[in-house]
Amino acid sequence: LFSRLIFGTLYPAYYSYKAVKSKDIKEYVKWMMYWIIFALFTTAETFTDIFLCWFPFYYELKIAFVAWLLSPYTKGSSLLYRKFVHPTLSSKEKEIDDCLIQAKDRSYDALVHFGKRGLNVAATAAVMAASKGQGALSERLRSFSMQDLSTIRGDSSSPVPPSVTVRTSSKQSQPKTSRSASEGTGSSGK
Repeated sequence: LFSRLIFGTLYPAYYSYKAVKSKDIKEYVKWMMYWIIFALFTTAETFTDIFLCWFPFYYELKIAFVAWLLSPYTKGSSLLYRKFVHPTLSSKEKEIDDCLIQAKDRSYDALVHFGKRGLNVAATAAVMAASKGQGALSERLRSFSMQDLSTIRGDSSSPVPPSVTVRTSSKQSQPKTSRSASEGTGSSGK
């Protein structure tokens, strides 16, 4: 893997840079042919690694193939490009272009569709979070007893009026008015 990275990618990348910098058309074309072949090799390698990795000397053969592609003596990439790739791509160019245009249109439509769905999900999540946040705030405020609210205002001396029903979140019992006290006021009016 390391040797393929150095010889298959970094070395050609550097010489491609030099070809572009020097504006040498011959070198530029040579390295463009290499990159096309290398891209096809990398694509094929993805599948062949699955099925042929058990083959003896498989990885060594791949390194030798990359060296053959790069060699100025064998001109492997130029040979493969001129004999196989260029004629095949030239004969199928129209079909490939049509497929790429259709794929581009479909991918754009899919991107727009999923983008809209993503925005809808995000908006729904934001509304849900806001409503839960508001609910949590109102629950927190309801959990305060009237005694807590009076101490916050600074009226710690004023007790809670008995006629006010206080809702608490704890298991404290509600203030009850005694039946005898209310009967006593009712009997004195007779």
